Amino acid sequence: MISFTKNRTLRTLGQRGRIARVIGAVALAGVFAVACDNSAEPRITTALALTPTTTTLAPGGTQQFTAVATASNGKVLNVMPTWSVVAGGGSITQTGLFTAGTTAGTFTNTVSVTCSGVTSTATVIITAGPLATITVTPNPGTMPINTTLQYTAVGRDANGNVVAITPVWSVTAGGGAINAASGLFTAGAVTGTFTNTVRATSGTIFGTATAIVTAGPAASIVVTPDPATVQTNATQQFTAVVRDAGGNILAATPVWSVVNGGGTINAATGLFTAGAVAGPFPNTVRAASGALADTATVNVVSIPAPGFPLGSLSGVGILAGSTVTCITGGLVNADIDIYAGSALVGFGPCVLTGAKHLADAVAQQAQADLLVLHNTLFGLPCGTVVGTADIGGSVLPAGVYCSGSTIGVTGGLTLDGGGNTNATFVFQAGSSLTGVGNIVLINGAQAQNVYWVNGAAATIGVGSAWQGNILAVSSITLNDGATLRGRALTRIGAVTLGNNNVITLP
Repeated sequence: MISFTKNRTLRTLGQRGRIARVIGAVALAGVFAVACDNSAEPRITTALALTPTTTTLAPGGTQQFTAVATASNGKVLNVMPTWSVVAGGGSITQTGLFTAGTTAGTFTNTVSVTCSGVTSTATVIITAGPLATITVTPNPGTMPINTTLQYTAVGRDANGNVVAITPVWSVTAGGGAINAASGLFTAGAVTGTFTNTVRATSGTIFGTATAIVTAGPAASIVVTPDPATVQTNATQQFTAVVRDAGGNILAATPVWSVVNGGGTINAATGLFTAGAVAGPFPNTVRAASGALADTATVNVVSIPAPGFPLGSLSGVGILAGSTVTCITGGLVNADIDIYAGSALVGFGPCVLTGAKHLADAVAQQAQADLLVLHNTLFGLPCGTVVGTADIGGSVLPAGVYCSGSTIGVTGGLTLDGGGNTNATFVFQAGSSLTGVGNIVLINGAQAQNVYWVNGAAATIGVGSAWQGNILAVSSITLNDGATLRGRALTRIGAVTLGNNNVITLP
């Protein structure tokens, strides 16, 4: 047993010796790399060469770095140095493989390699990727009309890195013009929000921005109506519109005054009240806003009160030129005159409480007086042009209102006498009158002083409660249930009543 153990021990020692000799030979030959660890390796490294010292990469690109360690005797050492990234830019493995990050820039001395206390560094330059987006600023850009605003464009790659571009500028949705090379935008004269109108283009990539064009400073003020015709002691509403140099309307609160007589005016609202003296008052109504001012002329006219002389028409509720027809349920609390025709149809069952004059001298005189009254009323100077707009829903002061064609009233109309029982309202329609609704009289206004004068026909809609004297050339029609406090007077045509109409003198 002892002999066996001794021999095994001798064999083991022999094997260890052979292994040690092999390791020593391999080490001398430089086959094994030795870690740069001071506890295991003496400080034999005197130089550490790193390549490349500078590299340029795209985002996500890679670069293999190498390090060569040499001893003081110039011998190249086979070592395993420690790699690190110390100033950003990406990451590196312990084999020296560097991977660029997504942020462009110059990362000076960021790659570091160390061995036995000796360190070398390399710089990494990361360039931006291809152009992916263009951002235009300001967005939105706001400027007054006819002024300029500088737009700028910044290009970026997919990672948000800035890419140098020289864009071409254009305007695609109005609002103004732009310098194609510089991006200097010049606003037009029209206000508004012009969405995505400013465009910067580079290759196939573009970016947009919105332009908001606001009104410029006040440049003019205009008072309307000018001139205005107002009867004595009646009222007239004036308005003032302030605009910039481009004609855009600006919000303004003008101060009103009367400078050449003719009446008074509310300084805040522009409601003018004519005086008792008739006459022209040139440039008397004045509206001022800041340094701007404009004036309007007022012609104050006197209309005899309590209206116009009716002559033989005072007791007439219906005057026709040809025929008067009533279906059923009608009531006329006045006279009926017809000339030159004589046909009266439907009485009864409709009821007439006054006299009837059919193609006689009384009816002939009534037509003569109607012609005079019609021409007189149509000859009055127009105070307010209502055009073809429907005046239903309005509240109107005394005056002369005119339209070259039709006057329409839908849903009712309020006539305000302003406390004057002699206040007169004249409505001149070049062609026809169409009314569907009620005429409401307030503050002293009276039906006897309201005149609806037209050059063609007049039609009063179903269920309407109408007030005033209707003077038509061709015909007058009252549809079912319509009532009239006034007169229905036509020169050459017929007056037609439907069912359940009532006419009462004012």
